[in-house]
Amino acid sequence: MMLVPVRVGPSRIHGQGLHAVSPIHAGTPVWRFQTGFDRSFDDAAVDAMPTEAAAHVRWFAFRDGPGGPWILAGDHACFMNHDPRPNTGASAEAAEPIVTVALRDIAAGEELTCDYRAFDGDAAGKLGQ
Repeated sequence: MMLVPVRVGPSRIHGQGLHAVSPIHAGTPVWRFQTGFDRSFDDAAVDAMPTEAAAHVRWFAFRDGPGGPWILAGDHACFMNHDPRPNTGASAEAAEPIVTVALRDIAAGEELTCDYRAFDGDAAGKLGQ
């Protein structure tokens, strides 16, 4: 779940993006998995869903490592776009549960970005690679 105020709006990267409502200082936690709010699905659960629901999960969720569960945010976190030089991410020494933090100061109105390759086992498919 998002831990900072955000809004969805036009993106300079792709379609819609997630934007900071107010300044976010470097090191501030911005997202974490919240049991009961965010959802985790294994492949069998996704395969058992109606076609449209499964397609939604496969596009908007991220895969927690190759072959891992699908993680679907319960809020607008799914609108965070990929950037090879992101302004959010997890530190190399992050322990479970992983918390995404601001990697640098982020201005109010600035789009929040992440590097899909750092956490999504399905990043290549989403990025068309």
